[in-house]
Amino acid sequence: MPVTTLDCLPLGQQALITHLTEGATPFRHKLLAMGVTPGCTLQVVRVAPLGDPMEIEIRGFHLCLRRSEAATIAVEACHS
Repeated sequence: MPVTTLDCLPLGQQALITHLTEGATPFRHKLLAMGVTPGCTLQVVRVAPLGDPMEIEIRGFHLCLRRSEAATIAVEACHS
């Protein structure tokens, strides 16, 4: 399956986090502390009218991320 980044996922799409890219270095610890870790599944819940930020559901809670942060999270789309 192709690997893409979270910012490219469409609304309602579920995905599996594969890894955090090198661009995540400035806020890597923040993402990890919030539960954004490889192997977790997430779903894009909502996107703001102008496209930034986006809301995801991960580990049973909702989290808003800026597109620049989402672009550093590599994911694999789930087709189930």
